[in-house]
Amino acid sequence: MNKYKCKICGYIHEGATPPDVCPICAAPASEFEKLKTGGINRDGNVYTIVYASVMVVFVAIALAFTSESLRSRQKLNEDTDKRQQILRSLNVVVTGAQTEAKFNEIIRESYLVDDKGQQTAGDAFALDAVKAFEQHTYPVFVANIDGATKYVLALRGKGLWGPIWGYIAVNDDKTTVFGADFSHASETPGLGAEITTAEFKSQFAGKQLFKDNVFKSIAVVKAGRSVQGQDYVDGISGGTLTSNGVNAMLLTSVGAYEEFLKSK
Repeated sequence: MNKYKCKICGYIHEGATPPDVCPICAAPASEFEKLKTGGINRDGNVYTIVYASVMVVFVAIALAFTSESLRSRQKLNEDTDKRQQILRSLNVVVTGAQTEAKFNEIIRESYLVDDKGQQTAGDAFALDAVKAFEQHTYPVFVANIDGATKYVLALRGKGLWGPIWGYIAVNDDKTTVFGADFSHASETPGLGAEITTAEFKSQFAGKQLFKDNVFKSIAVVKAGRSVQGQDYVDGISGGTLTSNGVNAMLLTSVGAYEEFLKSK
């Protein structure tokens, strides 16, 4: 038994030979083509579904392989960016291949501290700061700048549109800010994103985290305003909500290190 398809209307005829006339459109036998049998009907739904499924699986495997192949490079880039952020909080700017060597030269020690300010187990660099804070452990990086000890503390918070983070470096008195660096995921360019600029970050140098041995943090306020009994910096013009996020981040993140900072 053969199958013949009318090229005019698509009618399928089964038989030893094509019909003399198509019962649908009256096309002659010459307008019928013999269909191949025993294989997959590429005009059918089954073929379409199987083909689509195979392609989805193939693409998924290809993407997974690509992601795994690039994982080591992605991790290297992430580590390089993290080192650069920590160094920027110490007012040291490096790029590319210089980063790791400069980081190892300046950062002499790193560890985690708990809520009581005591060192605890864990890798301060390898552990993601968000996870560290959730576990009530806080990264500390001990630096040597021109023979003076500096302590770099991690910051994590929320801006207007997404996460904000950074690092703040304090002098060996553990109260005077030496430098700061901030980053963001999706703040508005020209507004909240200005927290990454040197103009904003440079305001923090020399500010005090404690007043009369009481932790006060550093307030981020609208330009022209002040806060009694607390050091402050001007917020971003037009970026009030992001500025508020930095203010809250400093209060909560640095506040988590309070007992560590009190230990001289």
